[in-house]
Amino acid sequence: MKHIKIAAALMLGGLVSACGSANIASRNAPFEADALPRVSTPVNVTAQEIPNDVLAPILDNVSIKKINVTVPETLKVSESNRYLPNSDIVWRGDAIGNRHAQVKAIFETAMTRGTQAMNGVVPVALDIEVTRFHALTEKARYTVGGVHSITFNMTLRNAETGDALGQTRRVRADLDAFGGVQALRAEAAGQTQKVRITAHLAEVIRQELTRAEGFENPKLGLIQVMNGG
Repeated sequence: MKHIKIAAALMLGGLVSACGSANIASRNAPFEADALPRVSTPVNVTAQEIPNDVLAPILDNVSIKKINVTVPETLKVSESNRYLPNSDIVWRGDAIGNRHAQVKAIFETAMTRGTQAMNGVVPVALDIEVTRFHALTEKARYTVGGVHSITFNMTLRNAETGDALGQTRRVRADLDAFGGVQALRAEAAGQTQKVRITAHLAEVIRQELTRAEGFENPKLGLIQVMNGG
């Protein structure tokens, strides 16, 4: 299961220390039910075998204290007005400028919004590394539409020590992209590409941190496949 290693690390690291429990010699050592966050039925499991009904309360104990977003300068930017430029970053939702900085700002806003309700006892830092942000060019947006192809790496860390809580995960967060009349109507209603993508990413990170299965990338057809989906 996707969140098992993170949950185990939280319980055997941050949660235990935050609740004032006994010292844990190893992250792989078994733990008792009273070391878990408060749940309806005490469960005695090992760190490698966390059941679904315990996992959600564990993740609910996270409090995001710091968000670090990086958009590597090595990501290739395209300003070409073609249907599907071969590039890592394609973005037209802001005026021409530093696209890496613009994408970073979108992620920072979205990650903050998506985690603002998480007020658990475990102080956590959220590291996000954007690896792909391929929205629509003008040509695609005002004709056929397509897919906002977005991928990022996500790591949770102990906010105080910087230790990783589990392994880095690759998250695919694609979104159906409006085209033609639908795009114009959405724009008139204030649902710009930037507004929609920001809201979408906020929901993606919320699901990643609160659902046992995390965010499930939607099936969006041929264009998504051509984008590497």
